[in-house]
Amino acid sequence: MRGPAGGARAAALALLLGALHGAPAGAEEYDYYGWQAEPLHGRSYSKPPQCLDIPADLPLCHTVGYKRMRLPNLLEHESLAEVKQQASSWLPLLAKRCHSDTQVFLCSLFAPVCLDRPIYPCRSLCEAVRAGCAPLMEAYGFPWPEMLHCHKFPLDNDLCIAMQFGHLPATAPPVTKICTQCEMEHSADGLMEQMCSSDFVVKMRIKEIKLENGDRKLIGAQKKKKLLKPGPLKRKDTKRLVLHMKNGASCPCPQLDSLAGSFLVMGRKVDGQLLLMAVYRWDKKNKEMKFAVKFMFSYPCSLYYPFFYGAAEPH
Repeated sequence: MRGPAGGARAAALALLLGALHGAPAGAEEYDYYGWQAEPLHGRSYSKPPQCLDIPADLPLCHTVGYKRMRLPNLLEHESLAEVKQQASSWLPLLAKRCHSDTQVFLCSLFAPVCLDRPIYPCRSLCEAVRAGCAPLMEAYGFPWPEMLHCHKFPLDNDLCIAMQFGHLPATAPPVTKICTQCEMEHSADGLMEQMCSSDFVVKMRIKEIKLENGDRKLIGAQKKKKLLKPGPLKRKDTKRLVLHMKNGASCPCPQLDSLAGSFLVMGRKVDGQLLLMAVYRWDKKNKEMKFAVKFMFSYPCSLYYPFFYGAAEPH
C-alpha cells in the first residue's frame, strides 16, 4: 500500500499521465527524486538533474498545467536563465494559436515534467504542431528550427507525451492573399492581445517603403513617433525606425497602399533587427483601437494576459 508521499505524487501527476501515450500501469509510482545522472542526447552535464518549480517569469510554461520541471531540460539548457532567455522568443507563436497543443509541445522540451526519466513529446505531437505553425513562422521569415525536427522524437508506441487538446490535419493551412502582417484584428480584445504579445508597439509615420531580398522595409519618419510599449527598443532604434516585413515584397497590404497619416505598428526585436508583426492605419475614431491603446497606458499586460507573462489571473 502506498504511503502519503506516494499518494501526493500520484495526485500531482494525474494531469500529465492523461497526456502520456503508452504509459505503464504503475506510472503513478514515479519518484520525483529517483533520477540517475544520465546524459541527454549523449551529452554529459556537470550537475545531476534537479527538480524545481516552474518560475512565474517563465511565461511560456508557467501556466502549462504542472508545477515542477526538470533541469537540464530536453534542449540541453543547464540553467534557468538560459531556459528563460530561449523560451521568451516563442511567446508570439503561442499568441497566434496556430495549434491547440503548441504550449504542451514546447514546454515538454523547455520545462519537462519531473519524472524519474526524461519523457519526450511523441513524434505525432511534433508533426501536428509543425503542420499548424510552420507555415505561419515561414510567413514571418522563421524556418522550423533544427532542434525541433520531428524525427528526433519517439514514435507513439513508446512512452511519450501525446496530443491533449485536438488534432489538426497534417497539411498547411490555406495561404491568405494578404500579407500575414496585414491581416486585421478588429476587436479591442484581439488588438490588446496582439500588443501584449509583441516586444514593442509604436504609433508612427512612414516616410518610405523599400523592397529588399523578398522583404518590405518600412522606414519611419524622423518625427511624430509615440512609444506605446518601448520594450527592448534603444535610442538608436527609435531615432530612425526601420521595420522589416519578412516575405512581404509581393503580397498585398491594403493598410500601406497610402503612406498618408500615422500607423500603429507592433513588432519584435530579433538579432538586432526590428521585425514587423502587425500594422494598422491609425484611426482615432475607431473605438476598438482607442480602447486598446488606452489599455496599454493604463494597465500591465501581465494582469490581463497571464498567458504571456505567467502572472496570476485577476479575480
